[in-house]
Amino acid sequence: MIAANHVSWLDIFAVSSVRPTRFIAKSEIRDWPLAGWVVERGGTIFIRRERRRDTARINDLVRAALAQGDRVGLFPEGTTTEGDALLKFHSSLFEPAVANGAHVHPCALRYEHADGSLCRAIAYVGEISFMQSLGLVIRQKGVRARLAFAPPIETAGRGRREVAAAAQDAIATLLGFSAPGTAPTSPRDLQAVPP
Repeated sequence: MIAANHVSWLDIFAVSSVRPTRFIAKSEIRDWPLAGWVVERGGTIFIRRERRRDTARINDLVRAALAQGDRVGLFPEGTTTEGDALLKFHSSLFEPAVANGAHVHPCALRYEHADGSLCRAIAYVGEISFMQSLGLVIRQKGVRARLAFAPPIETAGRGRREVAAAAQDAIATLLGFSAPGTAPTSPRDLQAVPP
């Protein structure tokens, strides 16, 4: 399982370009022009976030996918940020990794301008529509996605909350955050390091 911070709809493509991954994503993405079709064909597991009980169905699907040897990714913050903060991780979707004894690979994502500064235009936050976001992304020049993977987290003998907290701490460290929810002090040298 790959657990990553969440900045943009591009995150799925960024992680999958390094390690092909089936992601858990909100069901609304299925209706997006082109991107929805692409992620559905990539084996995305769609969750209906407005239905609290849908987590049990998703966890069953993820358990089965992990048992078949698939790599499954999730964004445990449950929403996006501009990449300048890390929100509290929700632990419920870590349950299949714990149940299957799967390793969890924390992944830190950051979108940067050529000078290394944070590119906030890539963030998919607030009331912006997918088409507005796509337009902002297309207009960016020289932006790069930086990914870094922390050492895998063993789930054997641990609960989902403990695993979620360990993943959150690892990602906060990679991003240079002194603590989740705070601004970065200085980001680590993020680069594509395979899990």
